[in-house]
Amino acid sequence: MSRGTQGGTPGFLVWRLSMKWRVAVDRAVAPLGLTHAQYSLLASLHGMQRGGERPSQRRLADHTGLEPLYVSKLARALETAGLLERTRDPRDPRAVQLALTEQGQDVTRRAITVVHGLLQQLLEPLGGLDGTRTRAFVRDLTALLDAPLDPFADHETEQP
Repeated sequence: MSRGTQGGTPGFLVWRLSMKWRVAVDRAVAPLGLTHAQYSLLASLHGMQRGGERPSQRRLADHTGLEPLYVSKLARALETAGLLERTRDPRDPRAVQLALTEQGQDVTRRAITVVHGLLQQLLEPLGGLDGTRTRAFVRDLTALLDAPLDPFADHETEQP
């Protein structure tokens, strides 16, 4: 364990790992003209399109965990860069659907390859992408992501 994280709380360790990952992905996709947030949006859209879906901005925000307003801002920038197209949903004129352009598909495939290599490096201590410990880690992360979290729930505090 790195010296800076010894004795860290689970919350601190999750934060440190997320920051380590964000910085590494930012650096890895920068030569492709992307940020980590843009990559997350494009890679998620790529996966959804492969599954036959043409998601709305709202659906993509829900999928990525990003705020809808931020997804809208990212989508406009990616549209300007020629990587995705935004169109009105014919079933709901208030909704905007997203789709990768041909250029967007190419850039996204290259970015996914780069990030996959990073993921291999990150998970090597757990036995790599196909390791038993990695599968357990994924189950644990999924359980944590699925657990409800209410920042306004009553917390027991000491009364004076």
